Amino acid sequence: MKNKIVAGNWKMNKTFSEADDLLFTLAENLKDVRLETEVIVCPPALYLEMAVDASEESNFYVGAQNVAYAEKGAYTGEISAEMLRSADIQFCIVGHSERRTYFHETDADLAKKVDLLLKNEIVPIFCCGERKEERENGTYFQVIKSQLENALFHLTKEEFDGTIIAYEPVWAIGTGLTATPAQAQEVHAFIRKLVEEKYGTETAYNTYILYGGSCNAKNALDLFTCNDIDGGLIGGASLVAEDFMAIINAAETAISND
Repeated sequence: MKNKIVAGNWKMNKTFSEADDLLFTLAENLKDVRLETEVIVCPPALYLEMAVDASEESNFYVGAQNVAYAEKGAYTGEISAEMLRSADIQFCIVGHSERRTYFHETDADLAKKVDLLLKNEIVPIFCCGERKEERENGTYFQVIKSQLENALFHLTKEEFDGTIIAYEPVWAIGTGLTATPAQAQEVHAFIRKLVEEKYGTETAYNTYILYGGSCNAKNALDLFTCNDIDGGLIGGASLVAEDFMAIINAAETAISND
């Protein structure tokens, strides 16, 4: 039986006191609870140390939302993989569609980020997915294949084993729209097939592929019970402790029903 992963991406939300309150609530809810689901919390960089402290006596890991594509140097405002590692950060989101769109990150940039994270023993959560027009014109398979090949498939099998993939249809992020379970499953199965062709059947099975696109407490169970969906990269619903816990519980239910 394969476990699930639920990762919460807070994006640019929460004041210091609000972040403290949410982390405290999550830590209390997850403390002394035996979970089959791996929980990851990805707050803004300012709150990473606070999140690590909160996680020490609870059952969740901490991830960053971004990392620099350079090792160190004159990159004002950036945070390196080495810095994240020194702060005990274990995961990092790479290539979220908002980073690609607003900050013009290219596949070449993302490949560098993945390499530096792995060099520093941090697990990349690599995001891929299509825009609305690419979904509508039927090119979404080609788009996703290109994203994976250009930014992730340069890795050796051993390196690739240390990564997580998140499929996030751009048209379903922050819009309230969600891919149907059938739509999400179709793309997840396609991604797993690409991994199998590149790295073999065992690696394809062991690779975690998360769904990220307006996943919430109401639709999480339907998504998580799909054969190739191994959990979720959660946006807005991760900002409310009750909603995030409901999604974690949905993952637990999906595992028990497997």
